[in-house]
Amino acid sequence: MTLTQKRFLVLLVIAVAAFVLGRLVVRAVINLLVGGTLFGGNFL
Repeated sequence: MTLTQKRFLVLLVIAVAAFVLGRLVVRAVINLLVGGTLFGGNFL
């Protein structure tokens, strides 16, 4: 595997991880705004 391929693969992995984390953060913020929790129920 050449250096360019390796660099592209690393960037791809980082991009996927950032996308997934971003989706989770958006869901967490929306849940906080509507007064819910991440786990569906209310703790209180």
